[in-house]
Amino acid sequence: MGIDLKAGGRRTGHKSSMKVVKTKNPYNRLLIKLYKFLSRRTDSKFCATVLKRLHMSKLNKPPIGLNRLSKYMTNKDGKTAVIVGKVTDDVRMLECPKMSVCALGFTESARKRIVAAGGECLTFDQLALKAPKGTNTVLLRGPKSRSALAHFGHSTSVTNPHTHDGVKPYVRSEGRKFEKARGRRRSKGFKV
Repeated sequence: MGIDLKAGGRRTGHKSSMKVVKTKNPYNRLLIKLYKFLSRRTDSKFCATVLKRLHMSKLNKPPIGLNRLSKYMTNKDGKTAVIVGKVTDDVRMLECPKMSVCALGFTESARKRIVAAGGECLTFDQLALKAPKGTNTVLLRGPKSRSALAHFGHSTSVTNPHTHDGVKPYVRSEGRKFEKARGRRRSKGFKV
């Protein structure tokens, strides 16, 4: 039995992962409603991006430290840093510069340092009133730091031996007996 293509039997593209809100957090659910409305009623890419990031899992909303945040916000006076995630304190940084930051959450010490420097800590609903289309904002993300990410990407192959892309192989152990056969040493046929 074949596929009836005229009746829409074969679907193209991928399903949107944003159909159902999975979070139980009422504040996040309200934010999703707000930014869904804003992205629908404005032609702003900023609102659509924030909406997409609000739907993401906690793993994909990594925190950002104050030091990294201040580095990204140098020479961006009058702009608001927007992070769909948490802002954490960095004790290695001695002085916190004055900056306006909007985030899902702040650690207590990070909030104190930003306010003490003369900056402001905004929530996303305050940002929606201040800049509904995302004008004068800088959308930032924290670094993902999972050990599994070292193994993602393109692995090396026999056809194109120079495509390493920094992919770490899953090796049981480092040593003479582990992954030292063909493709690993020149004396065993070829070297990748």
